[in-house]
Amino acid sequence: MKRQLAPLALALLAVTGAGAKDRTHHDLAATNEDVILHAWSWNFPEIARNMQRIADAGFTMVQTSPAQACLTPEGGNKKLFDPTAKEGNWYHYYQPTDWTIGNDIVGTRDELKAMLDSAAKYDVRVIVDVLPNHTAFDVDLVSDAMVKAVGGRDKLYHSAGLQPVKDYNDRLQCTLWGSGGLPDVNTENPDFQRYYMNYVNDLLSLGVRGFRYDTAKHIGVHSDPVDAASGVKENDFWDVATGRKAVKGVKLAVPYDDLFVYGEVLQDRNVPEAEYADYFGQTASGYGYHLREALEKQSAAGIDLINWGHEAAPEYLTTWVESHDTYCNAHESASLSDDVIRTGWVFLTARQNGVPLFFSRPMNSSRENYWGDNIAGARGNDEFFHPEVAAVNHFRRDMKGQKEDIQMSADGHILLVNRGKKGAAIANISTVAGFVDLPTGLPAGTYRDVVYGKEFKVKGGRLHGIAAPLRTYILHKK
Repeated sequence: MKRQLAPLALALLAVTGAGAKDRTHHDLAATNEDVILHAWSWNFPEIARNMQRIADAGFTMVQTSPAQACLTPEGGNKKLFDPTAKEGNWYHYYQPTDWTIGNDIVGTRDELKAMLDSAAKYDVRVIVDVLPNHTAFDVDLVSDAMVKAVGGRDKLYHSAGLQPVKDYNDRLQCTLWGSGGLPDVNTENPDFQRYYMNYVNDLLSLGVRGFRYDTAKHIGVHSDPVDAASGVKENDFWDVATGRKAVKGVKLAVPYDDLFVYGEVLQDRNVPEAEYADYFGQTASGYGYHLREALEKQSAAGIDLINWGHEAAPEYLTTWVESHDTYCNAHESASLSDDVIRTGWVFLTARQNGVPLFFSRPMNSSRENYWGDNIAGARGNDEFFHPEVAAVNHFRRDMKGQKEDIQMSADGHILLVNRGKKGAAIANISTVAGFVDLPTGLPAGTYRDVVYGKEFKVKGGRLHGIAAPLRTYILHKK
C-alpha cells in the first residue's frame, strides 16, 4: 500500500518531471538497513586507519567533511575551534575557495583515493559533504581559475547574492541572498554548473558514491523565484546535479540511482519538501529536535516519536539524534551526555525507516569541554564503536523486511521498538531503573540481550524485565 500524493505534490512532480525513484510515495513495507558514520573533521588517513573498526561497528557508510579547497588562515586549520580564528575553525571548510579536491583539514586527493580504496575493501560506501551554494566570506580568496571559468566575479554570484538573508521563510531571500551572510553562488549559471560538475565527477572517479548537499534548501527548485537580473530562466541546478540533464557537454558520470544523496533541507515554513523529495533524500531535522526534547526530559510522554513529521517518504529521510550543526553552532545538543545520546541512537536506529547518521564527537570531549582535544583532522571519541552502538547497527541490518511496532511505558521512560516477530530494542532514556512490561511480537520465551547478557522474558505477548538507567538492550529471536 502506498500513500497517495496530495494534489500540490502531484502538481510539483508534473513541473519537475518524475525521478528514477519516487522519493515522495511511501512504501509501508520498505525497510532501510544502512547506517552512516559522520566522521566529522576526521582527515582521510584517519578514516582509512579506522575503516575496519567502522565496518565492524556495523556502519555501511562514512560521511566525510567537505573535501574542496577552503578558507585557510595563516596559522593553518589546526584546531576545531579557535576564538581568534588564527589556527582554524571547523566551519572554514564550509567556506569554499575553489571546487577542486583537497584542503588542509581532510587531506589531499591522493589521501582521499587511499581512503576510498580502504573503504572498498570493507564494503563501506563513502559520501562527501558538498556545498555549491556559497563561497568564502572573503570573495578575494576565491581562486582566479574558478572566477575565470564561470565568466567573471559578477557571474559567480546571484544579483543580490552578497546581501544577507533577513527572512529565511521568504523563498526569494532564502534561495537568492546570502545564507548566514555567505556570498550566494549563481548555481543556475551554466558555466558554474559545468565547473562544479567537473569536481563532482572527479570525486566519483576516485570511488565516492554519494553526497550530502549542505544548505540544499537555499538552492532553488522550479517553483522558486528565478534571478532574472542574472539572466536566469529556470532553477535547473538540481536537474544537472542529479544527472537529469547535461550542461555544456558535462553530465553526472555515474548513474544517479547508484548514489546515496541527501540534502540539508532544514525544516521550517514555506519549504517545498515535496519538490525537493523528487530529487534527493532530506534531513528529518524536526524529528531530531523532538527526539532530543524527549532525551532532555528523560521521558517521551506527550512527545510524538512515531511520526517523522515530513512530506517525504520516511525511507528517504536521513535521521539523527544530533548533527554537527546542533553540536557546534549554538551547542544545542552538546550538553547531552554521551550515554544519553546513545540511548536515543539505539531507539532511532532500531526503527524501520530513515537512514540514521551518527555524529562523531571530538576525542576527549566532555560536557564542560565540547571541543575535547581540539585537533582538526583527528579521530573522534570511542562512542562510534561502543558495544550498544555496534549492536543496534547490526540489529538494523538483521531486521531487514521486519515492520516496526513502537511501544512506550506510561511514564515515557522506557521505549521499545519491536521488529516483527524477529527482534526488539529497549531503551531506558531516564536516569533511574525501570520495569519493562510492554507488548511485543517476540514469541514466548526467555531472551538475553546481546551486549550485557541481561535476561528478559516474553509471556502472553508482553515483554518483561528491568532496564538499568540510560541503558539499551538488543533482543533477537532464537
